[in-house]
Amino acid sequence: MKNLRLKAARAALDMSQQQLADAVGVSRQTINAIEKGDYNPTIKLCVSICRRLGKTLDELFWEG
Repeated sequence: MKNLRLKAARAALDMSQQQLADAVGVSRQTINAIEKGDYNPTIKLCVSICRRLGKTLDELFWEG
C-alpha cells in the first residue's frame, strides 16, 4: 500500500526524497520504495523519519 501520508508530509516541508534520505541515513531509493509501498521500514527508521518530519508514528505509518 502506498504511503501517501509520508509523501505529503515530506512535500509539505518542501523536502526531496534525497534530502529526507540524507537526514535519516538511507538511500533515496529506500525512501522511494517506502512511499510506493514496496518496502516495510524498520521501527527505528520509522521513528527517524517521523522525528525529521515532525510527525508521529500514527500520523505516518499506522493504519487507522
